[in-house]
Amino acid sequence: MSNIVEVKNLTKTLSRRMVLDNISFNIKKGSIVGFLGPNGAGKTTTIRALTGLIGVKGEIKINGILIKNRILAMKEVGAIVENPIFFSYMTAYENLMALIILDKELKKCDYKERIEEVIDIVGLTGREYEKVKNYSLGMKQRLGIAQALLNKPKFLILDEPTNGLDPIGIKDLRKLILKLNIENGITFFISSHLLDELQKISTDYIIIREGKILQQGNKKQILNEYGEESLEEAFIKIIGGGN
Repeated sequence: MSNIVEVKNLTKTLSRRMVLDNISFNIKKGSIVGFLGPNGAGKTTTIRALTGLIGVKGEIKINGILIKNRILAMKEVGAIVENPIFFSYMTAYENLMALIILDKELKKCDYKERIEEVIDIVGLTGREYEKVKNYSLGMKQRLGIAQALLNKPKFLILDEPTNGLDPIGIKDLRKLILKLNIENGITFFISSHLLDELQKISTDYIIIREGKILQQGNKKQILNEYGEESLEEAFIKIIGGGN
């Protein structure tokens, strides 16, 4: 299986503190990668680097294209970094229209079809003409994913997507991620503190602490190596035993 993302020797310092310490990893096409680590481990910095939002030392390739060529590299990438941003006084449809018109490659006559397509994918059909200020947190999260899907991405980055969601919202999000992975072939890179939830959907894990990669591999490899059935217990062993 080929890689959709290749990261080599990524290094970042902030205020003389090493936030990312020469990290390298690959993400296979079609995988769902759980990106794990304690607070301050370097997860958000890594995600910002992957989306070209910050400069770093090292090399990042997405679909073989260097992130330095950001417009080209990000062409088939979608992302929700921290919280999705909306115009709350506008409807979901209007929010999506405000975003899609920025896509210079999409014909104006195709806007409506693409918006209706992503609304259907995320399960907001029938609610798209309601103002976003009246949406539940779960609906807002689905709208955020709809925004990220507008450019038909092959790689989707989600930073703490379950924050604030109730159990029903978390379950709905899980089903949506699996649907997009299986039916649309989208590769996911997901940062989350909900390890039980990641264990249900992830095919692979990357574990980071203090800017260093402690472990990476598929679910079976990591759980077997640490003699655990629970990702949470394996994670605690890895974090506690890291150097």
